[in-house]
Amino acid sequence: MESGMLFCFGFAWPFNIYKSYKARSNTGKSLLFLIVIWMGYLFGILYKMLPPPDWRLWLYVINIIMVSIDIALYYRNRAISGKS
Repeated sequence: MESGMLFCFGFAWPFNIYKSYKARSNTGKSLLFLIVIWMGYLFGILYKMLPPPDWRLWLYVINIIMVSIDIALYYRNRAISGKS
């Protein structure tokens, strides 16, 4: 179940990143939501690092990287729109 969840979320993030990149706008985006998701993946990574190591750690790492990219795009889009 956990692997399926991570795979589905991981499959969806590239589409969200692409949409954020092309839109050049934060309309409909919530920075708080992105940060909460990022923190959830961070806690998953920390848990998976406990012995014995679990291969799903890499799914968490991939997902947190994609959320980090989306957060960076949030700030880029905010700068483009001129909002502080």
